[in-house]
Amino acid sequence: MRLRSALPLLLLLAAPGAWSATHQVGPTRPHATLDALFAAVDLAGGDVVEVDGGVTYAGGVIVPPADGGSPGNPVVIRGLRASGLRPVLSGGTNTIEFRRADHVVFEGFEVTGGSSRCVFVVAHEITLRDLLIHDCPSHGVLSADSHSGTLTLEFSEIHSAGSGTTRHALYIQSDEMTHPGSVFRMRCNYVHSGTGGNLLKSRHERSEIHYNWFEGAAYHELELIGPDAVTQLPGWTPGLVREDQDVVGNVIVHSNPGFGAVIRVGGDGSGESRGRVRFANNTIAVTSGRDATVFRIFDGIQAVEAHNNVLAAPSGGTLRVERTVEAQWTNGRQVGGSNNWVQSDATYLPPEWIGTLLGTSAGFVNAGGLNFIPTAGSPLLDAANPAPQPIPGYAVPDTLFPPTLQPQRGPDCTPRLASGTLDIGALERDANALFVDGFEG
Repeated sequence: MRLRSALPLLLLLAAPGAWSATHQVGPTRPHATLDALFAAVDLAGGDVVEVDGGVTYAGGVIVPPADGGSPGNPVVIRGLRASGLRPVLSGGTNTIEFRRADHVVFEGFEVTGGSSRCVFVVAHEITLRDLLIHDCPSHGVLSADSHSGTLTLEFSEIHSAGSGTTRHALYIQSDEMTHPGSVFRMRCNYVHSGTGGNLLKSRHERSEIHYNWFEGAAYHELELIGPDAVTQLPGWTPGLVREDQDVVGNVIVHSNPGFGAVIRVGGDGSGESRGRVRFANNTIAVTSGRDATVFRIFDGIQAVEAHNNVLAAPSGGTLRVERTVEAQWTNGRQVGGSNNWVQSDATYLPPEWIGTLLGTSAGFVNAGGLNFIPTAGSPLLDAANPAPQPIPGYAVPDTLFPPTLQPQRGPDCTPRLASGTLDIGALERDANALFVDGFEG
């Protein structure tokens, strides 16, 4: 069962009777565009906006403060497919902007072409769901470092976004003074084919990165760091909040032969988390054929732990597991981990890791075809630590385990069906599955 198809029913069951008004947008509807609707109507929590699909609408849409919802009762702006086609928002400086319009769900759209950002979030409690965001010459999704709070991104595809070294497919931040305790939740997305920057750069107070497929960054696939001190509001200090990240059940494919690091944590020279980061049951595959660093630990960091991950280079090249020469440990080196599978010629393995499995092949069904499901006889089968322990005194709070879903190479997830002990990595082998020409059938 795929999960995305069940979302509308789940939403209806979760909030019966909560929607108070429905507004229709389209060429033959009462409001031809979203901007026309926002100019005519002040939306309220529970309102639903339905936008006709199969139509391209001009970008530069601004969702203003008056059209936000309320806690637990959001405004829903929904694209309706017409013959399978979404409504398209195209162009503008920001193709769509949430300008202090809190508590909004935005779903079902194709968004493209914003010269500065395709999606710009300056708001709290925003959900971005079932979106296709692509061909963004600068940022794909940018959340501001002021007035942004909790953000959920799920079941969406983001590709062909970013530019240079400072514009990213996803650039996620939060305002730790205006919205303390905010969370960035990212699950079941497909982020790929970056045209600059990182696929995900997060400066958020807390990041929960679960069950996504990342593939093909220009630079790092993931960069999990701290706020940029230069851009913060008066009164903010680096020691105000410790930024933590929980990264579970993702497939991360590094294919760029011109850049040799997959993940950077801690800082980037302009801001540092001084926090804790945990990696569990991820499949990290370097397919560039070149040497690469997996974990680049940089600037202020408190602790890094890793359990049940696959670190493979199926196309050749040597992996350097960690690079710590730029790290500035806040409490001395704090590293832990267990039951990771690592390519046998890898260097700089953390000595604190226990139960590490070394080998020449992870036993994927078809690594060349990016099918990273373990095949029969794989060393990953039933080899995960069923109860990984945090670094004593340095646990990441409220972590996810065990993983119950697994990502697809598309914006979706499927249930993770473990038979016996959990497999190492993001993908579980189903003993009942059939494989045809190296692919699951």
